[in-house]
Amino acid sequence: MQMMTVPVLRGTPFAAAVGLLAVLPSACSKGTAATPQAPTTVAVVDVVKQDVPLRTEWVATLDGYVNARIQPQVTGYLVKQSYVEGSFVKKGEVLFEIDPRPFQAALDQARGQRAQAEAQLGRAARDVERDKPLAEARAIARSQLDNDVQAKLAAAAAVDSAKAAVKTAQLNLEFTKVRSLTDGIAGIARGQLGDLVGPATLLTSVSRLDPIKAYVAISEREYLQFVGGLGPSAEARPFPNVDTPLELVLADGNVYHHPGKFVLADRQVDPTTGTIRIAAAFPNPGNILRPGQFGRVRATLSVRQDALVVPQRAVTELQGSYQVAVVGEGNKVAIRSVKVGPRVGRLWVIEDGLTAGEKVVAEGVQKVREGVPVTPVPFQQPPAKG
Repeated sequence: MQMMTVPVLRGTPFAAAVGLLAVLPSACSKGTAATPQAPTTVAVVDVVKQDVPLRTEWVATLDGYVNARIQPQVTGYLVKQSYVEGSFVKKGEVLFEIDPRPFQAALDQARGQRAQAEAQLGRAARDVERDKPLAEARAIARSQLDNDVQAKLAAAAAVDSAKAAVKTAQLNLEFTKVRSLTDGIAGIARGQLGDLVGPATLLTSVSRLDPIKAYVAISEREYLQFVGGLGPSAEARPFPNVDTPLELVLADGNVYHHPGKFVLADRQVDPTTGTIRIAAAFPNPGNILRPGQFGRVRATLSVRQDALVVPQRAVTELQGSYQVAVVGEGNKVAIRSVKVGPRVGRLWVIEDGLTAGEKVVAEGVQKVREGVPVTPVPFQQPPAKG
């Protein structure tokens, strides 16, 4: 088939387009090459070797060192509140008073019955003294003397019973003054004047707050680490780490300025949670800390000598493995797998995969790839919050 030739007329738009296409390759060939992209700037930090304190932290609940429930020991009407709610009270201080009149009347009655019993005992004793020589002289029947002796014994028993009744009445009268069972801070009163109260009535609570207890729950594994395993001397060893200083981090993030220490472990592990309750004590001058507050107890259990550390932000986790970007010779990046240890503050202990003095990318890790050159600059750690 013969191809048809289409004539191109000079001066037409089509001719101009054809001419432009003809000159483009020559123009491109004569132009300059594309400017290469500048290396990415990343912040790097040196892998350093230092001693690292290994800390453990637990959520803690504060409670009074001693908590006393103030409940009356007798039943009656509340007539007086003698303390200021929320104030410090001493052991034995009167907090409430119950109407004492019924108890005073009971005491007076018991004293009267004691006097009557003592009088009967005196009469029975005189009868025995009178009838004893008469019975020996056979002036009266021996049975009469025996009756006198039995009457004396019964009167003596009645006197003992009357004396016990007086003591009971005296105690009940004293119990109308409801006293504090310990030194501490007295809570808000739950009983109101005029209430009929009794031994089942909770009037208030008093808590000894200096020192104050902080309860934490630790795992069985941590507990076994604390006690040092099951060595031959385990039976004679008290609760471990009693001299380990503890820090208390309060709800506002501040560290309490008085260190504490462990004081006791509960008798059993909670089978539902697998944890055991541990109590720590912290000095609390001024009673600033109060029961019910939450915080975190922190303990330094050991120090890792000459540990390799990098900032936590330099470590990337990928499907259970950990990687860092190392800047090596020629400022080229090498992605390296590492074995990580515990985290300490903003740092991460590296068990294997790095050596001291190497530089790792701490900021801009997401921008780098294996073998890509970068422009390293020193990493500036941002200030800590709060």
